[in-house]
Amino acid sequence: MTTLWWIIAGTVGISLLSLVGAAVLFLREAVLKKILLPLVALSAGALLGGALFHLIPEGIVQLGNTFAMWLWVAIGFSFFLLLEQFIYWHHCHVTPSEHEDHKHPVTYLILLSDALHNFMDGLVLAGAFLVSVKLGWVTFLVLAAHEIPQELGDFGVLLHGGWSKGKALLFNLLSGLTMVLGGLLVYFLSATVEESFLLPLAAGGFIYIAASDLIPEIKHHNQLKVNILHFLFFILGAALIVGVGVLG
Repeated sequence: MTTLWWIIAGTVGISLLSLVGAAVLFLREAVLKKILLPLVALSAGALLGGALFHLIPEGIVQLGNTFAMWLWVAIGFSFFLLLEQFIYWHHCHVTPSEHEDHKHPVTYLILLSDALHNFMDGLVLAGAFLVSVKLGWVTFLVLAAHEIPQELGDFGVLLHGGWSKGKALLFNLLSGLTMVLGGLLVYFLSATVEESFLLPLAAGGFIYIAASDLIPEIKHHNQLKVNILHFLFFILGAALIVGVGVLG
């Protein structure tokens, strides 16, 4: 397969994960509560593992261990903070009943922010595939681990915000497909624009999401055994990403 087809396959695959939110319709809330936070912990570990063990090392290979390389990491971290502050980008990892106060306008904000988020993920995924197929699929796994708990929560928000099941699925999928646009944009501009900066930029964003959005949700449970479970899922997420790199 050519790089273009790898990019299309990867971005379409992640986009289709937006449909996983439909699981909210079939899972009892007690079950949903049990699986969501372990999934969040897994996602946090995968994001940090991808940033620290793949994107940053490959960024150093591409750009050198330079001030500019680490500046891009800082810009990525800061840019994701800016998105949360001014676009109200909120990663939803709670169960549907906890969103009953959210009204219709908030659902549009969620869809808009998800579309932007997915577009940026497309930029990152395509940039990784342009470096190597191996790095592309590592990045794919990191993004997939983060997408599943997010989409479960977002779908619940749309339902409680007044959307029908069919429209919630359709518009969630449409917001996911912006990833394909981002991927194609990077591919067709790669001949004229240097894309290596996307690796440290993405690393900074991954570190921000893990440290600011995900880890705070899993570290303050009042039962020690639950905290240990979350920690083990966090380590598992990081270990899976490291393992892909070692075996790939």
